[in-house]
Amino acid sequence: MLDNTQIERLEADAVNSANTRQPLYAARKKIFPKRASGSFRRFKWSVMAITLGIYYLTPWLRWDRGPFAPDQAVLVDLANRRFYFFVIEIWPQEFYYVAGLLVMAGIGLFLITSTVGRAWCGYTCPQTVWVDLFLVVERAIEGDRNARMKLDAGPWTARKLVLRTSRHAIWLVTGAASGGAWIFYFADAPTLVVEVIKGSAAPVAYVTIAVLTATTYTFGGLMREQVCTYMCPWPRIQAAMLDENSLTVTYNGWRGEPRSRHAKKVLAAGQPVGDCVDCNSCVAVCPMGIDIRDGQQLECITCALCIDACDSVMDKLGRKHGLVSYATLSDYNANMAIATAGGSRAVDPSLVRTADDSFSDRLAHFHIRKIFRPRTFFYLR
Repeated sequence: MLDNTQIERLEADAVNSANTRQPLYAARKKIFPKRASGSFRRFKWSVMAITLGIYYLTPWLRWDRGPFAPDQAVLVDLANRRFYFFVIEIWPQEFYYVAGLLVMAGIGLFLITSTVGRAWCGYTCPQTVWVDLFLVVERAIEGDRNARMKLDAGPWTARKLVLRTSRHAIWLVTGAASGGAWIFYFADAPTLVVEVIKGSAAPVAYVTIAVLTATTYTFGGLMREQVCTYMCPWPRIQAAMLDENSLTVTYNGWRGEPRSRHAKKVLAAGQPVGDCVDCNSCVAVCPMGIDIRDGQQLECITCALCIDACDSVMDKLGRKHGLVSYATLSDYNANMAIATAGGSRAVDPSLVRTADDSFSDRLAHFHIRKIFRPRTFFYLR
């Protein structure tokens, strides 16, 4: 078990701060996310593997539909105006089925957002998935956060030129693979890939690959968090869908404040001290460059990597997880009222703990019943 002073304090300032908004046309400050490890990071790896696997492999699945019909499982046949999805075949006059599915998907997205916040943004959005993939390449070539920052700030040398060239080359190959996979949904994949390699494919195929390569490379490699902050409307829309019972990634200030790296000295002086040691780990791992301790922000995609980072620090200190956690506003306000004696004083962590240093039973905690009501019986008279 480590002491507060033994926890490494990372030099990480929030690029996107809730307290200080930058001008719209301010120069971009580069973000170098530190690699995180933990349950949410493993979940994101799984989601990334599944979603990319579905995207890249689906065009290669075969499905026997008999003679005179394509055997590709999923195919958008524009020439013959057909859409094939395994056993389903949709004609143009049946497009209302697709429209209905899109409406249902939209409603489902709204329901998910109102319940668990921006889960779509944090885990399954293509922008998030490809940025994660590009960061894997970047870390593999240039190293983790400190190494990348040192390389970026240093002069151009032969080593830096080789590393940067390798990184961007792999990014371009990844973008080309993304564009290539997309066109395979509109023609027989095995046939089209041979035509593309031989140079005999239709010009529209090469144009599509070029456009998608450029956009994937630009959005996933160069712009990254700027796409979410400036281009995507979803952060603004989702604000209208959240209420006090929606789950969001939350810094539990009722437990973490006041922050201190010298807890023993502060306690010896008779002053309260919270669990936060101000190590900035939550800031260092954030791909959006925010400080979750500033509260809920437009840029937060609820990827929960800050939870993993904070939990790892709590493990080193021998403290309970949950300083940063998924929580509802109603629970946070209830716990803050306990920690501040109804708002009559500053946060005092001793008010939320018992004599044996465990948390009080009065604290509100998230429970699945708050989202899914238990089944009840209808009583008729």
